[in-house]
Amino acid sequence: MVSPMITPRDLAELLDGHPDVRLLDVRTPGEFESAHIRGAYNVPLDTLAEHALEIRTVTNAEIVLVCQSGQRAGKADDALRAAGMSNLHVLESGVNGWNAAGFETVHGRKRISLERQVRIVAGALAATGGFLALLVNPLFAAIPAFIGSGLFFAGITDTCMMGMILARLPYNRRASCDPAAAVRALTSGTAPRSPTFNLG
Repeated sequence: MVSPMITPRDLAELLDGHPDVRLLDVRTPGEFESAHIRGAYNVPLDTLAEHALEIRTVTNAEIVLVCQSGQRAGKADDALRAAGMSNLHVLESGVNGWNAAGFETVHGRKRISLERQVRIVAGALAATGGFLALLVNPLFAAIPAFIGSGLFFAGITDTCMMGMILARLPYNRRASCDPAAAVRALTSGTAPRSPTFNLG
């Protein structure tokens, strides 16, 4: 079962009327630092599984999963549902949709989103391989063929290996806070919401 989608407008109304709602942002720490919805807690998707049982202790609060466009939030939904959670929603179109709707976003140091990084790297590799195949050796055509196959596989399986690799680069990481303190803040809801609450 997939969690219900919630539009940015509905989320804004929900946050106004229900301050106990938790926003769980599953993007990389770098993306989160660049821009996030006020009050969100950052638990990167690649670390979510190890924290899923701790997060499940938030049994009475509604949790809205957030990413850049909605894709990674869907994967987070799968992981948390596998851990036994059902009080979940996925923000439709993610932070992109939130921004497009004109709602407030907390901005920090500007970073390139993971989705854009994947497009940049895949495009650069494919173009380089194509030019090398034309100018140096036809065997270099294997590079764009490999990249194209990877993108096809990512589209079919909804799993992007390049994205997972890029998410672990230092550019997308920053020093994280004490995970125990972040879990306490997320599960209790008593600590002030802050961009420093990062589980990584």
